[in-house]
Amino acid sequence: MSTKTMQAFCYDRYGGGAAALKKVEIPVPVPKKGEILAKVEAVSVNPVDCRIQNGIMRPFLPKFPCVPLSDVAGEVVSVGAGVDNFKPGDKIVSLLTFTTGGGLAEYTVAPASQTAKRLPEVSAIEAASLPMAAGIAFKALEEVGSKFDGTGKPLNVLITAASGGVGQFAVQLAKHAGLHVTATCGARNIDLVKSLGADEVLDYKTPEGESLKSPSGKKYDAVVHCTAGIAWSVFEKNLSKKGKVIDLTPGISSFITSAVKKITFSKKQLVPFFSKIGSKDLEFLVGLVKDGKLKPVIDSIHPFNKAPEAWTKSMEGHATGKIIIEVAK
Repeated sequence: MSTKTMQAFCYDRYGGGAAALKKVEIPVPVPKKGEILAKVEAVSVNPVDCRIQNGIMRPFLPKFPCVPLSDVAGEVVSVGAGVDNFKPGDKIVSLLTFTTGGGLAEYTVAPASQTAKRLPEVSAIEAASLPMAAGIAFKALEEVGSKFDGTGKPLNVLITAASGGVGQFAVQLAKHAGLHVTATCGARNIDLVKSLGADEVLDYKTPEGESLKSPSGKKYDAVVHCTAGIAWSVFEKNLSKKGKVIDLTPGISSFITSAVKKITFSKKQLVPFFSKIGSKDLEFLVGLVKDGKLKPVIDSIHPFNKAPEAWTKSMEGHATGKIIIEVAK
């Protein structure tokens, strides 16, 4: 174990919100085989981080004391055995192992297989916004057959909660893939979502938004569902004959509906979605940001010492885009 110490935020029990986050002095971790040690420059908070604290994966996660957060941008300090594609001084972006987290600290260890080099044109704040949110959006669109090289079919897609962390990336990536995009969001974010490229935008609080019906009358070949609380029956009547709903926050009802649709050989499908995001995915996304084809929407930036404020902002559930904690400049 390292004798050098660092500052980190952690919590040691379920629940408690931001008040449970305590600033502590702990040993700097040592990279194992296949890992890198990085000095953290910026991290982002995802809604799932707060849900884990509240016990959504109890009793399996988290392990206490827990240093949370998995989306990290930083600089390589050292590498573990078997890592030959990174060296000290490399700027990187990484998705930490979901079961361990560790990002809300001055240093962290990251799996090399889920790390990509960060190009000079991409800031730490931009990079930290990408791994989980943009990665999930990218993999979900791949799941419905989207192509990002100009060879894909011109599908009609619906993206719910389009002003949120995942939704904002899903809209941009869908347009990059040549899709027709209908999006839902609150009234205050309609102009933002249009600026991201959405062809049609529905205010989810209006009757039209609740029905999810496309203003142009188009049926959806796919839905990237980034929120919860919408019944399958609402989606079903708006899907094309082989339409597919990719549920990014699946609950028990999603798995039941998915099973029923398979058993009954329905051509319309609900897919509870889980994905593995690797280095190649992150490299692709960083490249899009560099080229100006993907622009992270940043809700707010918080200094490391004010990390609990960022946690509270996430728990409130009204962020427009990504919540970032700047650890080191």
